[in-house]
Amino acid sequence: MKIAMLSPISWRTPPRHYGPWENIVSLLTEQLVSMGIEVTLFATGDSITSGKLVSVCERPYSEDPNIDPKVWECLHIAELFKHADEFDLIHNHYDFLPLTYSSFTQTPMLTTIHGFSSDTILPVYKQHNDSTYYVAISEADRSAELDYITTIHHGIDLDQFSFQSEVGDYLLFLGRIHPDKGVHDAIEVAARAGKRLVIAGIIQDESYFEEQIKPHIDNVNVEYIGSVGPQKRQEVMGGALAMLHLIHFDEPFGLSVIESMACGTPVIAHGRGSMPELIRHGKTGFIVNDIDAAVHAVNEANTLERSACRHDVEQRFSVQRMAHQYVEVYHQILQQRENYRPWGHYQNLLKQKNHNVKELIINPGERLSLQKHRRRAEHWTVVSGEALVTVGDKEILLKTGQSVDIPKGEVHRIFNPGYNQLNIVEVQMGDYFGEDDIIRLQDDYDRAS
Repeated sequence: MKIAMLSPISWRTPPRHYGPWENIVSLLTEQLVSMGIEVTLFATGDSITSGKLVSVCERPYSEDPNIDPKVWECLHIAELFKHADEFDLIHNHYDFLPLTYSSFTQTPMLTTIHGFSSDTILPVYKQHNDSTYYVAISEADRSAELDYITTIHHGIDLDQFSFQSEVGDYLLFLGRIHPDKGVHDAIEVAARAGKRLVIAGIIQDESYFEEQIKPHIDNVNVEYIGSVGPQKRQEVMGGALAMLHLIHFDEPFGLSVIESMACGTPVIAHGRGSMPELIRHGKTGFIVNDIDAAVHAVNEANTLERSACRHDVEQRFSVQRMAHQYVEVYHQILQQRENYRPWGHYQNLLKQKNHNVKELIINPGERLSLQKHRRRAEHWTVVSGEALVTVGDKEILLKTGQSVDIPKGEVHRIFNPGYNQLNIVEVQMGDYFGEDDIIRLQDDYDRAS
């Protein structure tokens, strides 16, 4: 199985600090490669992978202001689709834009929808709803206007998050510094509960930080430590009494929530979006409705078993579980497309004991292998387009309505020399029609016998 994995280029894959989508792409790619699946990662040039890396944008645009995001994301996506026919499946993690390219290839595309920035992007998803496949990252993030093949919760590499049984003496906020994330509420809860608060994350809303967060930072009661990398991340998470996740929006998932619980640290969160799917109330954290309830939950946090937090993540949110679920989806999609080939696809119209009828759909500029059969003869009729047909040592140009016989054992080939799709009805006659009766002498896709 050959998978093209399309990662965003806002951050490196995997990210140095922040970059949740790129993080998931990296985790999934590495796990798939370890399972023996051939993965080509389309990401920034500084990305790190044990698969094959393809890049046109050398650095992430969120780290280099000289890189125009729109220009390079278009070049990035176009690079994948130039090679789309080389893969069995495209796994898109780049939101809605790659959907607009999907009709240019016969390779099926699966899109993991990492959330909707707004309802205004839904028309693109709706337009491609019947021709591509969607995975939701939580039940809460499903749109009623779309069809999904399944829901797959994110997974994490548990080896990157050490369990800490000792209860810390501070509360933690970890995430984007943005009003949606409720950093100001975390400050209020910590103050009312009489606990020190550590804030970690990138500043996404500068004015919000300057006006509502920075005045409280005194490095005694409230400390801001900036964006943290993998090692510091697990240290600050594992040392906390609890993590405060008092979001003001319907969050599609929340990687930091399961990462915190993997370290043994319970999470106190508003019950919006996916939070009730991630947190087991009263066991791995608390779902709260307001500030008063959050303060009360802080006082109850040390009654929770930290080992229960870790165990729950091991059972439900491992990267192994996530990868296996995606592989099941890949197989499900490819089984539906079992008649697709690098040159196009075919449809079985009739199957009988001594004859079969198929329709072959050959893409412009593509050709089947030079081949022969031991146990069947064939008759080809061009339904639409033009075909350059090889029969023995002859080449014959067939137009719509014309046909040719292929005797048993004769070398033959079909080539579509035009700019439009070629449709041929093929009648097979003989006593056996299995794929192993195809003897490929030459092949553009390395399938020669």
